[in-house]
Amino acid sequence: MLIVNERPVPFREGMRMGDLVDEIKPQADVLLLNGMVVGRDALLQDGDICSLIHTGEIPSALEMENALEARHSPEVQEKLRKATVGIMGLGGLGSAAAVSLVKVGVGRLILADHDVVVLSNIHRQHYFIDQIGLRKTRALKETLVHINPFVAVETREVKLDSRLIREIFGRVDVLLECFDNPAMKAVALRTVLNHMPGIGYVGTSGLAGCASGNTILTRKIKPGIYIVGDDESDVRTSGSLLAPRVGIAAHHQANQAVRLLLGMDEP
Repeated sequence: MLIVNERPVPFREGMRMGDLVDEIKPQADVLLLNGMVVGRDALLQDGDICSLIHTGEIPSALEMENALEARHSPEVQEKLRKATVGIMGLGGLGSAAAVSLVKVGVGRLILADHDVVVLSNIHRQHYFIDQIGLRKTRALKETLVHINPFVAVETREVKLDSRLIREIFGRVDVLLECFDNPAMKAVALRTVLNHMPGIGYVGTSGLAGCASGNTILTRKIKPGIYIVGDDESDVRTSGSLLAPRVGIAAHHQANQAVRLLLGMDEP
């Protein structure tokens, strides 16, 4: 048996890569055999992994799903595909977490921010120079669609408060708090604890400076409620927010979101 573009294909003695191209994807112009670029004459062996690529072609939704299932398992991918994750704030934390969640195939994201991309964002946030001046919601959605066009991305250009948090994110499975403002962090946590039972929550506290990334931890404070960070560092005392450490925290958040979606709440 061969694996061709993540799907099983029967093997025949004497098969060459060109046979697969003719039978499966005649327009393919890049051929990979077990990770190496080859030509049409490459002889195949039972168990080979083959990729037939048409440069610039966007894969179908089925091809994307097959690829994700091959990496994550069908059971895991089904849970992720059916899930909705909300992200409050699209700066260094929110933009990086959103990219990570789109890559693993979370089915629906709801993104909220009222800000615009400016030059000072580029050093740690997941935006590009040519997006300066765009609303962060629009810019990030454009980027996410380039990565995985089959994920539903909803955006809200609002300045969040307790009421809007409840209205916009009341039906999500997991909610990520990605604010810079400590006061809004408190508002978000209080809102979820008091008014949004059953929703997973991953907030942050302490990720400034360039201390060891190993000091950033994910801590459970209540069932389904987690805080990421070192719980100490602050931009006022550390002097900076740097992309590597912010990115570590963002990926902690995304990882914990996935764990909650898969039912892996810590004891």
